[in-house]
Amino acid sequence: MTLPQQDTRVTYPEGELVQPARVLHVEPFDDRLVVVTDVTSFHPVDAAWPDQPADTGVIDAHGVSHAVHEAVVAATDGDALHLGADIPVRKGTEGWSFLVAHLVDADAAISEDDLVAITADASARRALSLGHTACHAASLALNLALAPYWSKPARTDALGNPDFDGIAIASSRIEPGGSLDRYRLNKSLRRAGFDAAAALLDADLDDLARTVTQTVQGWVFANAPVRIDRDGDGLTDRRTWVAELPVGTAEIPCGGTHADSLGELGNAHVDLQIVDDDGTPVVEMRTTVTT
Repeated sequence: MTLPQQDTRVTYPEGELVQPARVLHVEPFDDRLVVVTDVTSFHPVDAAWPDQPADTGVIDAHGVSHAVHEAVVAATDGDALHLGADIPVRKGTEGWSFLVAHLVDADAAISEDDLVAITADASARRALSLGHTACHAASLALNLALAPYWSKPARTDALGNPDFDGIAIASSRIEPGGSLDRYRLNKSLRRAGFDAAAALLDADLDDLARTVTQTVQGWVFANAPVRIDRDGDGLTDRRTWVAELPVGTAEIPCGGTHADSLGELGNAHVDLQIVDDDGTPVVEMRTTVTT
């Protein structure tokens, strides 16, 4: 059994859907077969920050299309292959290779050294890309709307506003055509100088949501261009979401997939609500895109 000694090359950051590849490694995993290739167009889910789901699609081998049931980040130090949450080290750890593992049916006729074609589903990719781009835009717009409620200096976001999103985020989930972000309004946030009561708990959330939506829609109407800058083609190479917004250039580290402009978001809408999480108030921001 051979294990790859370098990171999988990925082409999804540049929007590729179809990718010829060579199979480097296969092994059984539960009731599936893990297929690792030298290069892939598939965006995998990352257990460390699983905000964007994996692409869906197929691997074509020997004239047969095999459905990819899941694509996950895997890693090896040369001795064993670890998948998802079982990876024992941080991404980029020296001496480890980080890979995209495609999970197909256990009886799939795919072997090491096969030449295959990997195809990610275009409509599913686009829906998630729109959702991810809208998520970034909404987070920046929310930070802008909440900027007056900080009484102490706070770390800033890509536009220079206090980074409520980055400081308070508890979880983020990219969905087809939207996203759901959850922010904990805990004591540490208040100690950092954020007036949660005035900004959110005692505020008109519908009014705040309208303000955030209007900001995002302004950027949509401006057709603000978006691109992904990257340091290399490897899975662990740094990638950055860059949006040329009317208020300035925003750069956010991000490993997901995206639209080419905010103009593609069409009618983007933001909703806000407060929920309780074991005694701690949590703000949920849902972003929805209708094209």
